[in-house]
Amino acid sequence: MRMRTSPCLSLGDRLLWVQCFSQTTVDPNEVKRFQLLASKWWNEQGEFAALHSLNDLRVPFIRDNLLNAHGKGLPGKPLAELRILDVGCGGGLLTEPLGRLGACVLGIDPVADSIGIAEVHAWHDPDVHNNVRYRSITLEELSEKGGKGAGQFDAVVASEVVEHLSQLETFALCCNQVLKPGGSLFITTINKTRLSYALAIVVAEEVLRITPRGTHDWDKFVCPMVLERLLESHGFHVESVRGMMYNPLSGAWRWTENTSVNYALHAVKLKEDTSPDDEDDPNDPITVAQAKARRWYN
Repeated sequence: MRMRTSPCLSLGDRLLWVQCFSQTTVDPNEVKRFQLLASKWWNEQGEFAALHSLNDLRVPFIRDNLLNAHGKGLPGKPLAELRILDVGCGGGLLTEPLGRLGACVLGIDPVADSIGIAEVHAWHDPDVHNNVRYRSITLEELSEKGGKGAGQFDAVVASEVVEHLSQLETFALCCNQVLKPGGSLFITTINKTRLSYALAIVVAEEVLRITPRGTHDWDKFVCPMVLERLLESHGFHVESVRGMMYNPLSGAWRWTENTSVNYALHAVKLKEDTSPDDEDDPNDPITVAQAKARRWYN
């Protein structure tokens, strides 16, 4: 069978695809930081209190967009039969509620202690235990392992994750790799603005101590336009971007038109065109390189 290349990927991206599995999204300093916090994931009044309350927005955001794409599942389990990958799942704060909605969810995180906490917490709830699994593995490792992660998921979730990664290019490529054509990518993260620095770092970390000091690095924040351009250059179409606002007094989140601090993004992996006109030239050096990479990958 002649190998075809997605028309959604540019020449540069196809070269990056060959190299992506030799790179990592993981920043060792971030791993060390979250290793120290691993035991605190399920303290709803502690360092991760804002993430617990963020579920009031991010769970419906994911659920409603998936229902629009796939229709209703079973009664009481609207996401039944859908496979979701929760990247950087931590202690499972978002993994569990998605599992309760009926989805088969795999939570992955490079911090083994966080995965241990997530497994123990899920064990006590039969609804969750039957629907969620956890692995201490990186996104690129999952993409790489004998091709087992390739094209397996209906959705990838990366909530409050991309601002901690070392390689956004690798992240985008691997998300494309593990998603089915037409699959959804959900991201919540922090914009790169002066206001986000003031609120997410100065106020949240240094004044109110909502999050531990040093949790965020402003240089890693990414604005919606940059993230949208990155994803669309890697085979995605961005469907929506919505602003989110946190009230530190009430501990509640709300939707807003303002994306200058926090925002949620929904993107869809474009479906590949498999028409004969788009077949690759077997003598094309990029095609040859991809063929070699695919043989190694498989």
